[in-house]
Parts: sequence; structure tokens; C-alpha cells
Amino acid sequence: MTDALFHMIADAPTPVAPYSHAVEKDGWLFVTGQLATDPANDDLPLPDGIEAQTHKVMDNLRLVLRAAGADFEHVVCVRAFLVHFERDYAAFNRVYARYFAPDRLPARTTIGVTQLARGGIVEIDLIAHR
Repeated sequence: MTDALFHMIADAPTPVAPYSHAVEKDGWLFVTGQLATDPANDDLPLPDGIEAQTHKVMDNLRLVLRAAGADFEHVVCVRAFLVHFERDYAAFNRVYARYFAPDRLPARTTIGVTQLARGGIVEIDLIAHR
């Protein structure tokens, strides 16, 4: 077994709490939940709407994955958190599905929550393996 690597990605969004962007152990990557924040300017407001926020969250996740030497084809499990579950679930799924090959969809749990940091309406964390 190797020691865990704690990744803080210079170009990734600024953490909103004390955590690493990803932790790596024995080829497994545990990627912290990402919001739709702008990595270049943390002061910008989050994009409007579930589609725009989902795209931004997925882009932020890709940024972290790539910095750790992986991409979406390495993702095996996803957890998604939606503030407006009933309203946004279908639109979220349409955007989310674009990031994965249809025959390589990761296991996933989607959870309705009452609130997310920074006023986000979607947050996603994931596990990848390379």
C-alpha cells in the first residue's frame, strides 16, 4: 500500500472549507464535491440555472481529475446533490449524460438537499480509479 496523496490543484476553484481537491490512494481518486464557482475568479456569482451550473460543476471536476492524471472515463461512482430535486432532475440528467460514454456510466446516487454552500443548486463529488 502506498501513502495517500492530498491534491490541492492550483487552477481549481478555491475551496470553501478546509479540504483537499482530491485524495489519491492506490490508484483511487476521491474528488471533493465541486460547485459552479469560477476557478479564475472566486468572486463571480454562480451561473443561473441548473444547466449552466451543472456544466460548470462538471468542468470543475474535469479540471481536478486531469490535474490528478485522470478524466471522466476513470470515474466509477458519482454523488450528486440537488437543491430543487423535482424541478431540476431531468435537466440535470440531460447535461450530466453528455460527460460520459453511454456504455460507461458510473454508479450514481442523486440526493435532494435543502441548501448548498455559496447558494449553489448542484454539487457533485466522485470517485475515480486509474
